[in-house]
Amino acid sequence: MAYLAPREFVTKMVDAGESKLVMSTRDTLIRAYMAGAILALAAAFAVTINVNTGNVLVGSLLFPVGFVMLYLMGFDLLTGVFTLAPLAVIDKRPGASWGGVLRNWFLVFVGNFAGALTVALFMAIISTFGFSEAPNAIGLKLGDIGVARTLGYAAHGGAGMLTLFIRGMMCNWMVSTGVVAAMMSTQVSGKVIAMWMPILVFFYMGFEHSVVNMFLFPLALMMGGKFTIADYFIWNEIPTVLGNLVGGLTFVGATLYTTHYKTAPSRSISF
Repeated sequence: MAYLAPREFVTKMVDAGESKLVMSTRDTLIRAYMAGAILALAAAFAVTINVNTGNVLVGSLLFPVGFVMLYLMGFDLLTGVFTLAPLAVIDKRPGASWGGVLRNWFLVFVGNFAGALTVALFMAIISTFGFSEAPNAIGLKLGDIGVARTLGYAAHGGAGMLTLFIRGMMCNWMVSTGVVAAMMSTQVSGKVIAMWMPILVFFYMGFEHSVVNMFLFPLALMMGGKFTIADYFIWNEIPTVLGNLVGGLTFVGATLYTTHYKTAPSRSISF
């Protein structure tokens, strides 16, 4: 499947990070909006499967279809640019700066949120016949998710916050592995297979993805979830974003860059 060696795909990672920093504001927002919308639709798809089948594994097996679609179309998730954009600065690419990285992160966050919120509104309309009746079973499930993954963490105080942060870290360890996996092959089949595996792991394990949550929690509030917007940001979105940042940049970006791009000198062998 035209597998690329680590040195080759890590070079592509740095090149991709540089391209994010020079991209126009318009293109960055459009690509981020579409990524947020497609991932949100995939999350709605997976929850629908889970409700209709009662089998979480089936939904997890099929959720990666959204991730595959958005990356094959060249759209950007916040979790991916957390990992790729800083590499251009670390590699001292001309014109790359931390200011440019922060600009990219902000624009992608805004675009992802707008896209996810759009799909949340669409799903709320579908689940309630245009807000004319009570939510259906899928809407109720989404409301339950919102409560469990905000107030559920808050009930444990500092331990809940730590758990949330670690779940965010582990999520982007897997998701950014999926981003990089797409660069390991030059053929669509190879890219799809490589991306599918880590995304399946993240979703089934219940790790916290900041962009998926941009869809789940606003929709849960529309469905009557008994938590507040403040609960959502304090007890989910903000710690999840920070965990995603640390997990993707340390466990994927920095490690691959250090060992496959800026390798340490080979040790001498004495006899």
